Amino acid sequence: MSKRDYYEILGVAKNADAKALKSAFRKKAMECHPDRHPDDPDAEARFKELNEAYGILSDEQKRAAYDRMGHAAFEQGGGMGGGGFQDFGDIFSQIFGGGGASGGFADMFGGGGRGRQTVQRGSDLRYEMEITLEDAFRGKDIDIEVPIAEDCDRCDGLGAEPGASIETCSTCGGAGRVRTQQGFFTMERPCSTCGGQGEYVSDPCHQCDGQGQVRQQTALDVSIPAGVEDGTRIRLSGQGDAAPRRSGGGQRGDLYIFVSVKPHGLFERDGANLFCRTPVPMTTAALGGEVEIPTIDGGRSKLKIPEGSQSGKRMRLRGKGMSVLRSAQRGDMYVELGVETPSKLNKKQRALLEEFAREGGDEISPESKNFFDKAKAFWEDLVD
Repeated sequence: MSKRDYYEILGVAKNADAKALKSAFRKKAMECHPDRHPDDPDAEARFKELNEAYGILSDEQKRAAYDRMGHAAFEQGGGMGGGGFQDFGDIFSQIFGGGGASGGFADMFGGGGRGRQTVQRGSDLRYEMEITLEDAFRGKDIDIEVPIAEDCDRCDGLGAEPGASIETCSTCGGAGRVRTQQGFFTMERPCSTCGGQGEYVSDPCHQCDGQGQVRQQTALDVSIPAGVEDGTRIRLSGQGDAAPRRSGGGQRGDLYIFVSVKPHGLFERDGANLFCRTPVPMTTAALGGEVEIPTIDGGRSKLKIPEGSQSGKRMRLRGKGMSVLRSAQRGDMYVELGVETPSKLNKKQRALLEEFAREGGDEISPESKNFFDKAKAFWEDLVD
């Protein structure tokens, strides 16, 4: 079954701003939360669908990718934020100030809370990569450096100076969250004393400022496949941030490479096909002949110009286009002819063209004759 449109799920227009998105999400979330529909087996699925829609549209980069490519932009799971790389956020913390979908938000409707989160997955990262059209044609292995969060080697990821004690936070009792009552809602927020960790470090690590992690420039080799298109996303599993040790040390996050292809000076691309425009001398267009055309693989192809060719005529070179992703096939190249009018004529050339005109040269130009025949009929109709 195909996915529903995210804007339709939230009930907003495609030009809705962040405030309208947030307002629509809050309203819909309160209406369709599973705790309010205990007898509806589809309630949880609808709520997850709503959460997914807001998760994409509330992020500018992910929203731009969705507007451009639809659901295909996120086929392999997980959206990305902006910048060279970015951590993923918690939607429910942003909107309701609480914990995750299965805890803090449920408590808004009187549901049971959960204990302090013990295992977290490392954050996913995003990296923007720009390549040439030639690289996209051939494929290429590219070395990059990405700032990735790793456990601090001074404190071994604990966030405390060696020998310093780690104590349970007295404000939240180690839960990492505190609750406040607002009307019939119970709101959960990260504990401001311990920053949601549930623990208090008496002497924070001087190297990582008590975070337990530091970002390190990490060299990675990325293989760009032949035929890759602008906007393609490549996922490197397990190459994102390390999971915080103090939160249980779960799986590493993933690294997502977003590929953009630079505009080319000669070729324009449409899928696997290439388009270019070549100038053709007037004499070659009139008499027929050949012109030499560059190809994306660095070679040259001879293009036969039929006698009497006109500007705008499009000709095809089969198999001279882009590589097709995960295939040995290639697209085609389409060449548009642009017939050039001679300029800066010398005396002999001018005399020859004048003689050509006296011999009725203008009368053998089919487009001109057709146009002026129609113009003559137009003027005659005006007179009548």
